[in-house]
Amino acid sequence: MKTLLAVSLFTIAAATPAFACDDYGRLNVPANEWLSIPEVIQKLEGQGYKVYEIEVDDGAYEFEATTASGVRVEACAHPATGEVLKGRR
Repeated sequence: MKTLLAVSLFTIAAATPAFACDDYGRLNVPANEWLSIPEVIQKLEGQGYKVYEIEVDDGAYEFEATTASGVRVEACAHPATGEVLKGRR
């Protein structure tokens, strides 16, 4: 019974998605101050990222990219500045 419970809990934990923007909560940047997606991509590419996917999540831009050295990252960008807020490999 304990094994079944442990497996069930592991399965639930493994199936729960982790989002890059969750640690920041909602940034509450007014919509008229947001950069467009092409502008954010341009700023990220200027920082050495090759962006493959970008979307709005929890009041910020969440993106998947590779760094200049080829490391794959999932991170958040501030919607008004394009600044990378958090990343993980």
